[in-house]
Parts: sequence; C-alpha cells; structure tokens
Amino acid sequence: MSTANPAALNFRSAVEADVPELVKLVESAYRGEASRGGWTTEADYLDGQRTDENGVRQVISAPDGVLLVVERAGELVACCQLEHRGDHAYFGMFAVRPGLQGAGLGKEILAEAERRARETWHATEMRMTVVNVREELIAYYVRRGYRRTGELTPFPYGDARFGVPLRDDLAFELLVKPL
Repeated sequence: MSTANPAALNFRSAVEADVPELVKLVESAYRGEASRGGWTTEADYLDGQRTDENGVRQVISAPDGVLLVVERAGELVACCQLEHRGDHAYFGMFAVRPGLQGAGLGKEILAEAERRARETWHATEMRMTVVNVREELIAYYVRRGYRRTGELTPFPYGDARFGVPLRDDLAFELLVKPL
C-alpha cells in the first residue's frame, strides 16, 4: 500500500520539454476566456499574450533563477519563477490552473517559493511586481505579508510581448516581504 499523498504537491525545475505546457498554463491563468474560470485573470485589462515559448525558455535558462513546475498526481497544476538578485529574490510568472484557484494551492506554492529563496540563496527579502489595477491580487499578497511600496514601473505599452493593454493607466507596483 502506497503512503504517498495524492494531493501532495511536487516541485521540480522546469526543463525544455515543459515549455509548451507551461505557456498554455500561464496563458490560461491570465488571458482570454479560459482565465475567467479563476480569479487571477487579466482579461479585463490586457489582451494578447502573457508569455510565449521564448519567454519561458529565457526564464528556464536564467543562470540565477529557476522556473518551478508544480505537479499534483503527475499533472502540471502551477508554476512560478524565482530569480536570485543579490540580497533578495524576485518572484514572478506565477500561474495556477484556473479551475484549481481559490483552494489554497497558491498560498502553499508561495510559501515554498519563499522557503527556497531563503534557504538556497539566503535571500532576506522577496520582491514581485503586480499590475497596479489588480487590487484583489495585491490584497492577496498583502494578506501573505507583502507590503505595497508605491514604487511604480511604467507598463511597456507598445511591446506586444507583455500583452495588448485595454486601458491607459497600467503600471507595475513593487511588493516586498522580508524573509
């Protein structure tokens, strides 16, 4: 009899063979009608792509980072990027399959990412950027100990790699959490 917990999450580094499925996952979590099945959709603010195979490959091959693949019972359910940047780590490309959002997976994955950044790189802080109009998403991170800095970076209007903005007031806000 197996003692493995089928609901347990398995974390591993992404490899080249994961790229197509990771692109589909990220797109489904943030763009288009499929993203409306979860609460992280950006479909009301941004159209077009969230990432592409080149973007995912760049994250996978970054020398100071890792793209974590999160699986449950052998199925890809989420991913997140961790990048070592001196005394802190950057958290990005976080996607949970839309139908599984709202069940605590994100909280568990974020906690594991923070643990890895602290233990692997001795990072003293986790940083991320979130589209400033995503109040519900920002509130989610604030509940997990992140602090809004008010520091904004302009949205890259005109660069289709980041999507097609549906509003003219978008920027990225820096959120930080001590580890």
